[in-house]
Amino acid sequence: MNKQKICIIGGSLTGLTTAISLSKLNFKIDLITDFKKIHKSSRTVAISKNNLDFLKGLNISKHLEKKIWPCDIMKIYTESKEKKILETFKLTNKDNKKILYMVRNDDFTKLLISKIKKTKSISVKKYNNITEIRTSDMLKSIKLNNKEHKYNLIIICTGSNSGIVKKLFKEKTVENSYDETSIITILNHNSLKNNTARQLFFDDEILALLPISNTKTSIVWSVKKKFDKKNKLLIKKKIKFYAKDYLKNIKFSESIEDRELNFLIRKNYYMERVLLFGDALHVIHPFVGQGYNMILRDLICLEKLLKNKKSLGLDIGSINTLSDFSSQTKQSNFAFSIGVDLLKNSFSVKNKYFKNIRNNFIRSLNKSKFAKNIFYNIADKGLKFQILLDCFIFLEI
Repeated sequence: MNKQKICIIGGSLTGLTTAISLSKLNFKIDLITDFKKIHKSSRTVAISKNNLDFLKGLNISKHLEKKIWPCDIMKIYTESKEKKILETFKLTNKDNKKILYMVRNDDFTKLLISKIKKTKSISVKKYNNITEIRTSDMLKSIKLNNKEHKYNLIIICTGSNSGIVKKLFKEKTVENSYDETSIITILNHNSLKNNTARQLFFDDEILALLPISNTKTSIVWSVKKKFDKKNKLLIKKKIKFYAKDYLKNIKFSESIEDRELNFLIRKNYYMERVLLFGDALHVIHPFVGQGYNMILRDLICLEKLLKNKKSLGLDIGSINTLSDFSSQTKQSNFAFSIGVDLLKNSFSVKNKYFKNIRNNFIRSLNKSKFAKNIFYNIADKGLKFQILLDCFIFLEI
């Protein structure tokens, strides 16, 4: 069989990481994207220990270690009956493993692009509007600059709202709007041992304080859409008020960004020689910091699968191959996404009796090392069989 060829559409973190990962398998890879100037952004990405080990194996950059920031502790705070914010849950690092690692989106993107430019098996095709994928003989083809390019496998990493996804995949999805906006910025503050990720839960708001250095903290604040996100003075005032107990001499030196929050689970992952990937498959609420981690877990599975198919001389774009990927990832992705959604909704209930029961339950979990071990493993590796077994054992206890 001739050397098989892959096309990856989309230059987001998903597309960039996927191209680098699959280039290890000695495929010819075309990455179709419109590399624009990387604008400075306030967005950050959370990466689990298991997924960071995977990224290190890609040899992205010797500078990766310098760009990431480790978090040793995670704390959850909830409102009491008296409207006070109290710590109800604390998770510390296990066996010297960090809870998570934070990296700035723009810094990470630069490292990925630099790696791609140095990788001979990846060819970047600058194009920003793929509207059609055709069948050509037994392969799929895309027309770029009046030239037809044929592929064994096309991976779409453009998100769920792109024209090509809507055109090709019209099957039902589990979809919902949270009716919320995420406000994102980075705070400068006095130097401290900044190793604790904090989540503050209010009735209509969730505020995450995520350290990215000893003097900088990333803010991800989920608010109702009706909140006046254009009122920058009000935003700064409220963030300072919430963060003042943890950070001192707070200053806003970065832009304040916002985006709408939605929930999505895709019913169908693939069609003939075309695979959806990343946010085109699943979108969850950002409060658990698991969006990119879910994508990396899918990518680990895809890399192993394609490596095995290639070693057996099989077609990497066949229906059997794509069906195998779907069967290996869909159920765990569905369970994980629904679990995150239920957890998020449990923190949005305003009924005081429910809130009291919920907070007491969280406090009881806080006393259980076994429960904390389960939470750490789910956040680190997703839903695996052994982790699910541990959950059932804990519930029986």
